[in-house]
Amino acid sequence: MNKKQKLKTRRQPVVLIFLLIVLCSLFFTTSLFAQQRNTAAYEMETLLNTSEVTYGQAIRFILEASEKAVIADAEEAFRYVAERNWISKKIASGQIARLDVLSVIFMKAFDMKGGIFYSLTGRPRYAYRELVYLNLIQGRTEPGKKVSGELLLFVTSRIITYNQMEAAQ
Repeated sequence: MNKKQKLKTRRQPVVLIFLLIVLCSLFFTTSLFAQQRNTAAYEMETLLNTSEVTYGQAIRFILEASEKAVIADAEEAFRYVAERNWISKKIASGQIARLDVLSVIFMKAFDMKGGIFYSLTGRPRYAYRELVYLNLIQGRTEPGKKVSGELLLFVTSRIITYNQMEAAQ
């Protein structure tokens, strides 16, 4: 064997190991990405099938959608909001969410400015009225309405679209 052939035979195992490592890393990366997508799809499907969401569930979803914070636990997301005084101390994480209270969370999480009454008081009633005025909450709704998963997804998507349109102008 000459020198070239010896070098070639030495490189073959190194090249094979390198290719094996690259293929394994590609496989694991794509499987992790697919798993993340499945998790998000599962969460959306779960929300769509929920007739009444709790404050913890809703706040965790809103914070992630607004990119304020990505928190896996609903209780921790609720504490995040409570520490910032976005929600009344009388409300618990496991309670069924009301539309007016979530309106405040939407306004704060998406950094939306409200009208004069909301700016002065910061009350859920005026946050709700502002979102209705902006046509982000549609239809015949009441401020005290219990929020379903479908309604939560609908309002969140409207607010994201609204913010994107405002940023484009």
